[in-house]
Amino acid sequence: MARFFALGLILLPIIEIAIFIKVGQTIGLLPTLALVIGAAILGGLLLRQQGVSVLGQLRSNVNSGRMPGRTIADAMMLGVAALFLVLPGFLSDIVALALLLPPVRNWIYSSLASRVTVVETASYRRRSEAGDPRLNDGTIDLDDDDYRPR
Repeated sequence: MARFFALGLILLPIIEIAIFIKVGQTIGLLPTLALVIGAAILGGLLLRQQGVSVLGQLRSNVNSGRMPGRTIADAMMLGVAALFLVLPGFLSDIVALALLLPPVRNWIYSSLASRVTVVETASYRRRSEAGDPRLNDGTIDLDDDDYRPR
């Protein structure tokens, strides 16, 4: 897996530069730069709108007591989209704009969720025992004999 990551870090800039050159040769320098800047601005606006929506969903999930797993996954994918929007290039912008679309995020979430098992755990809270006077509502009372400085 680390090899694929390292290979991706090497190949991504090469592919981005090649796409820049091809698009620049086809439509010219200024339209190419305008496309990159326009995609970043459009992506930023979409990211803002989608981010506010996801934060509202997260807040409602937490308030209603539901597991916010789907909303957290959406927030993470929006974060990846924001990272790709910061990187200059057409390929990264296309991936970022695709991640901003809810159907694409739904597809990614459903494909990943089928491989993940969620296990809920119950918290354990120790109750005070009737015979132990030191335990009272989670507070431990120490006598002078029980305390010793370090």
